[in-house]
Amino acid sequence: MEYFEIVGGKRLSGEVYINGAKNAAVAMLPAALAGNDVCVLENLPNIEDVHSLVDALRKIGAKCEFRDQHTLVIDSRDVTDHNAHYESVKKTRASYYLVGVLLGRFGKATVALPGGCNFGTRPIDQHIKGFEALGAEVKIEHGMIIAQAERLVGTNIYLDLVSVGATINIMLAAIYAEGTTIIENAAKEPHVVDTANFLNAMGAKIKGAGTDVMRIVGVKEMHGAEYMIIPDQIEAGTYLIAGAITGGEVTVRNIIPKHMDSISAKLQEMNCQIEVGDDFVTLNVPGKLTSANIKTMTYPGFPTDLQPQMTALLCVAEGTGIITETIWENRFQYISELKRMGCLITVEGRMAVVEGGTQLTGAEALATDLRAGAALVVAGLAAKGRTLVGNVRYIDRGYEDLVQKLTNLGAEIRRVEIEE
Repeated sequence: MEYFEIVGGKRLSGEVYINGAKNAAVAMLPAALAGNDVCVLENLPNIEDVHSLVDALRKIGAKCEFRDQHTLVIDSRDVTDHNAHYESVKKTRASYYLVGVLLGRFGKATVALPGGCNFGTRPIDQHIKGFEALGAEVKIEHGMIIAQAERLVGTNIYLDLVSVGATINIMLAAIYAEGTTIIENAAKEPHVVDTANFLNAMGAKIKGAGTDVMRIVGVKEMHGAEYMIIPDQIEAGTYLIAGAITGGEVTVRNIIPKHMDSISAKLQEMNCQIEVGDDFVTLNVPGKLTSANIKTMTYPGFPTDLQPQMTALLCVAEGTGIITETIWENRFQYISELKRMGCLITVEGRMAVVEGGTQLTGAEALATDLRAGAALVVAGLAAKGRTLVGNVRYIDRGYEDLVQKLTNLGAEIRRVEIEE
């Protein structure tokens, strides 16, 4: 098994360049199939989730060619297959976007239920509700989502809960529906807006992205486009937290600072100094970290994808912090691994109470999902002695060159292979 080996106690200092947003990239790759044409996506992160989806696109007939490690040309003119089998989609949750885009373009889609991180039930009932409202017949048989419609017709769709996945998937199907589709209680995350902007560049007519009411006027055809993906707010937040837990000074560059507001505000509350520029945020820690309470929310609230990393930070901050997880009901699976490093955390349902001020100690721990893996790395940076983080395949799904970037900031970290 591959591990990240970390020797903690090194103060991080310097600059780190942030890659394109994982959550935007994995929506735009399927979205590129909407037009019977050629699309170019720039600023793609070089991560496993992207490569898994590229393989899935190739298997249904798209021609995908990398110009360089961050630029992909997608030619979907020869795509006629509307079937994406389990082997194609098992590695990434975002493969469910293939349902919306293939249903919209071809009127039918057969896509295996997806894989990805397992931190609780993540139902697709809101996706199905949207497809059915547009006029599709949807069923799940033998592990496959089967959707078909003689024609899709625009309608009003109210999401019972704010869902990024359902918002994007319904949008992908609705771009070809007759008339106007209105999505109420829509997700407002930056990657929802970015996907809508990409589709508009391809000829879609989408308004209201970034608000809770989106309007999509159906079109007859779409064309290709060249598009640059937004920077990754979660990657940027992870490096800021890594800087904070080591008492360091870290600048994240190539970001949209507005997307970082909830993260920056919480770090300031914990006694970090934050400087904001046009495309960067700098963090430094002038004194002792103090604890805070965190409640995950949909955008513009505090993102659930940074909750595990912040939990690690709260373990070393003075005082007691309370974390309330409102998005996923079982996202605290990783806490038993943090406890191996000396963290004092009590979990009650969707709430975790963190007794801070702890000197963490190195241990062997296993990542239970992508962001949990990042949290263990963050904790290892502050721990006394040597930490081994296993299941690094989860971390590779969402972080490009993590070892090199942390090394450049002064961390002592390397990838090692250890026989079982």
